Amino acid sequence: MENSQIIRIESLVKRFPMGKGEFTALNGIKLSLGQGEFAGLIGPSGSGKTTLLNIIGSLDVPTEGSVTVLGRSIGALSAGEAARLRKESLGFIFQSYNLFAVHTVYENVEFPLLLLKYSATERKKMVTDALDWVGLNDKIKSKPPQLSGGECQRVAIARAMVKKPSLVLADEPTANLDAANSHNILKTMVSLNRELKTSFLFATHDDKVISYLRRKIFLLDGRVDNDVIISN
Repeated sequence: MENSQIIRIESLVKRFPMGKGEFTALNGIKLSLGQGEFAGLIGPSGSGKTTLLNIIGSLDVPTEGSVTVLGRSIGALSAGEAARLRKESLGFIFQSYNLFAVHTVYENVEFPLLLLKYSATERKKMVTDALDWVGLNDKIKSKPPQLSGGECQRVAIARAMVKKPSLVLADEPTANLDAANSHNILKTMVSLNRELKTSFLFATHDDKVISYLRRKIFLLDGRVDNDVIISN
């Protein structure tokens, strides 16, 4: 099932109200993504990267067209069904980390599991494994203000990966990191992609991220301008 399709997008249009008219952020997107891909949406600010990522992540809905993620039609989901899809099957990594400053590293990574009714024993094993993947088991009792930017982003990756999601969506995940931390983070993501067969989809214009991608989907003015698969 490694090559099974997990995202299918047909004739996607997304418009937003603007003054007395509308702004078309996405205009006729056609795209599919298979299991285990390490792909990126690439383009300048305003090209539609984040809008497309948000719709795939069920944080927004299409104006026209269809977006199917893991067999679910995003436009047809109720708010509760969309929340369940995110909770059970998707992981999110943002440039701002979005960690809880008053909670420990362990508690931050554990949080998604509390919503899934795992036992305390199961949660401990899963959190420990996730922190081991990103090399942070020695920081388990630390809180985010005590960590470096690179360590905070690794916590965010562990939190996204702890439930072994089918798909991880990463929006400019290296924007606040220096080059060394960026490469360490990206190498960690590549390892997790290969080990767990989790699909990764980035929204980025960072050359460091782009150099690691095995598929580059270029967006321009809300359209797919080019789609390049990098041979191994």
